[in-house]
Amino acid sequence: MSEKPGLIRRFFRLIGGFLSAVRALINIAFLLLLVVLVLSFIQNDVQPLPEQAALRVAPGGFLVEQKTYVDPLTQIMQQSRPSDAETLVSDLIEAIDRATDDSRITSLVLELDYLVGGGINKLEDIGGALARFKKSGKPIIAVGDNYTQEQYYLASYADEIHLNPMGTVLLTGYGSYPNYFKEALDKLHINLHIFRVGTYKDAIEPFTRNDMSTASREHTTEWLNALWSVYTSRVETMRGLPTDAINDYVNNLGHKLAGHDGDASALTVSTGLVDKLSTRPQMRARLQQLAGVNDEGGYLRIDVDQYLRHLRRAKAIQVEPESSKIGLIVAKGMILDGEQQAGTVGGDSLSALLKQARDDEQVEALVLRIDSPGGSAFASEVIRQEVALTRQSGIPVIVSMGSVAASGGYWIAMGADQVWASPTTITGSIGVFGIIPTFEDSLTALGVHSDGVGTTTMADFFRLDRPMSPQAEQVIQFGVNHVYGRFLSLVAEARNSTPNEIHDVAQGRVWTGEKALALGLVDELGNLQQAIAAAAEVAELETYKVELIEPPLDFSEQLMQEIANGQVGTLVSIVSDKIVPEKWLPTSLVTSFYGLTRKLELLVNFNDPRGLYLNCFECMDQ
Repeated sequence: MSEKPGLIRRFFRLIGGFLSAVRALINIAFLLLLVVLVLSFIQNDVQPLPEQAALRVAPGGFLVEQKTYVDPLTQIMQQSRPSDAETLVSDLIEAIDRATDDSRITSLVLELDYLVGGGINKLEDIGGALARFKKSGKPIIAVGDNYTQEQYYLASYADEIHLNPMGTVLLTGYGSYPNYFKEALDKLHINLHIFRVGTYKDAIEPFTRNDMSTASREHTTEWLNALWSVYTSRVETMRGLPTDAINDYVNNLGHKLAGHDGDASALTVSTGLVDKLSTRPQMRARLQQLAGVNDEGGYLRIDVDQYLRHLRRAKAIQVEPESSKIGLIVAKGMILDGEQQAGTVGGDSLSALLKQARDDEQVEALVLRIDSPGGSAFASEVIRQEVALTRQSGIPVIVSMGSVAASGGYWIAMGADQVWASPTTITGSIGVFGIIPTFEDSLTALGVHSDGVGTTTMADFFRLDRPMSPQAEQVIQFGVNHVYGRFLSLVAEARNSTPNEIHDVAQGRVWTGEKALALGLVDELGNLQQAIAAAAEVAELETYKVELIEPPLDFSEQLMQEIANGQVGTLVSIVSDKIVPEKWLPTSLVTSFYGLTRKLELLVNFNDPRGLYLNCFECMDQ
C-alpha cells in the first residue's frame, strides 16, 4: 500500500485545488463576457421599438453637461436607475428632438420625482426641446408625487400636470447662503494668508469673514434676481398665469395654506400650478388611456436610454459618406493642473483633446462647451494657449457657455473666435486670489515648535509650520497683481477693449449672460445648437456632422464599456434595483449635501503650481 500523504502535503493540495477552481471560474466568467460581447456585435439591432408608445423622460440626480468619470467595471455594477447621480442634458435633448418627428412616439411623459437639480440654464435647454416637441401636436403629461422648484420648471411645459393628493409644489426662490469659517479657523489657530485683486472677488470671504460683505451682497443679489426673473416669467408664460403669480404664491404661502386648511395639494390646483390631483393608480390609468397598456400592466412607453440606444445602434450600422465634422469638446468642472478625468477640467488632458481635434483632418470647426466656475490660473492659461493654437491652425473655435463660465472658465474662452452665452449663464468673475494657510499657532498650542536656520530669507517659504515672512507675502501679492493685470490684458485684446475699461466691469464681479452681452464680454446669446450652427457658418459648411471629442479608450475599456451597455449590465441593474432603495434621502437633503461637497472639492483641489486661482466660489451651485 502507498503511504498516506502527510497533513502538510494534504493542506497544500487543498490550497492548490482551491486556486485551480478559482482560476477556472475566472476563465469561465471571462469567456461568458466575451460571448456577450460577440453577441452584442452580431446583434447590432436592438429590440424593435413598439409601433406606438410614449417617450418616458425620467431624469435622475443632477443635470450635467458631462458625466463624472466612472471606470467601466464600476459602470457594470452601477447601472442606470431612476436614482442615478447624473443625467446628461444632451441625451435628453437628443431624445426629445428625435421623438418630435418620430411617428412611433405618440406622446411624452415627464416623471420627475428623481430629478435633484441642475440649474436654470440646463432647465432652459431641456425646456426648449419640450417646447419644440409640443409644436408637433403631441401631448406632454407630467406626473409626480411632489414637485420641487426645478422639477416644476420642466413640468410647466406639460399640457397636463398631475400631482398626488398627498403632495405639494415647493417653490422657494433662489438664494445664496455660504458658510463662513473665520471664527472656526481662529479657534483652531489656523492663520490664512489671503491675496486677492477685485472688490467683488468673494471666493475668499468664507475664510476671512463671519458674514457676507456689502460688495458680495450687492452683486449676488443682482444675478440671483436676474435668474429668478427668468424662472418666474417662463413658468407663468407656460402655465398661462398672471404676471407675478409665482412670487405671490411663494411669498404668501403660509397665508394661502391657511385658506385651504393646510391642504397644499388643493392650493396648487386653485392657484393654477397643477391641473389635477391624481393618485398613483389614477395617474397610471390616465397614461394607459393616453399611450396604451404594456405587458406588465403599466403604460406603453420607452425610456430615453432605450430609445437612444436603438437610434444609435441603427445609425451605427448605416454606411455614411465621409463628411466634414464640427468637433465638440466639453470642459466641465473645476479647472485643475495636469491630467484629470471627465467631470473635471485638466490643463493637460483638455489640451490633449484640443490637439486631437487639430490632428483630425475632417474637423473643420470646433465648439468648446464650457461649464466651469474656474480654478487654477496656470491650467487656465495652458488651455487658452491651446485654444489659440487651434485657431492658428485654421480651425475656427466657438465657445458655448453653459450654466457657468466664470473666472478661469472665462479666461479659457478668451482664446476663441466667438463667445456665445445663454441669457442665464453665470460668467465674468474676472479676478484672482491666493490662499496659503500656516499652522504655527495651532502647533504651538499643542507644544510643537519650529526653529532653525536658512541660507536666505526665503528658505522657509514653503513651510506651513512657520509664520509667513513679510517678503513672502509681498512676493505672492505681486504674483496675484500680475496675473490680474494679465487677465485684464487678455480680455481687453479678445474683446477689442482696453484693460482700464475691462477693470471697470471686472474686480471679480459676476454677470448673467444677458448682462455680459450688454457689457461686451460675450458676442452672442444662444444655446449649444446655435453655437454649433455659428461654427458651421464661420467654417462655411453646408453639410457636416457633430462629433464629440473624447479621450480614446483602450481595448479593455472598450470591452468593459460594451458589457456595461449590454445584457450583463441590464441584469446587474435589475438585481441592484431590488437590493438598494431608489430614494433613501429627501431631495432637499441631497441637494444641500451635493452643494457642500462641491465647495469642499474646491478646498481640497488647490493644485496650481503658484497657488493662484481664478475661481467663482458662489457659482459652484449653478
